Amino acid sequence: MTGPQPDHAAGGAIRIVLVDDQELVRAGFRMVLDAQPDMRVVGEAGDGLAAVELARRLPADVVIMDARMPRLDGVEATRRIRQHGDVPRVLMLTTFDLDEYAFAALKAGASGFLLKDVPPEELLFAIRAVHSGDSVVAPSTTRRLIDQFAALLPGGDEAGSAQLAELTDREREVLTLVAQGLSNAEIAHRLFVSEATVKTHVGRMLSKLELRDRVQAVVYAYEHGLVRAGQRP
Repeated sequence: MTGPQPDHAAGGAIRIVLVDDQELVRAGFRMVLDAQPDMRVVGEAGDGLAAVELARRLPADVVIMDARMPRLDGVEATRRIRQHGDVPRVLMLTTFDLDEYAFAALKAGASGFLLKDVPPEELLFAIRAVHSGDSVVAPSTTRRLIDQFAALLPGGDEAGSAQLAELTDREREVLTLVAQGLSNAEIAHRLFVSEATVKTHVGRMLSKLELRDRVQAVVYAYEHGLVRAGQRP
């Protein structure tokens, strides 16, 4: 493991931890990220276990996590890191966008996933989006992912069902449309309301269900039978 690095960034820079078992991959990412005025790589790890240990003692905003690594894979490392609070957020690196690791990563609390050979500009956009609290998985991509692996989804528990009962009819309707892959603008058009109203409903729905983002909402909706694999709006 490469431990914490000196942080020479100005205040407010996004603090990033790189996790990959290939040193050359980490070096390539570091070169791109450290060239950004609003980003700073503050630590590196070569496997999932080292990443968990590093995240516990090093303030960081975003962890870029490879899915397949020795000692502890990226999915379990993500789950352990996310148990300790809202930050750092995790971006999972996968070999292709329907990788079963990507599905598991979303379940574990990752804010999204990227292809391992992602162009630099997409990586930078994703980091900034995740840092601001957004997810970086398009609704249609999330739906395709869950369609393929829906058989792996457990049924919703009683606590989840009780939370679902707290939603208003409109919030439940918005959750279903989010899970079917509609954007806020598309939901607004469907329900004949403003996009700002949809954003309000989405925010309240996420709060009541104790979900972090839209990706988690999609998984939740599938788990609780609001939508089915292959269902389209």
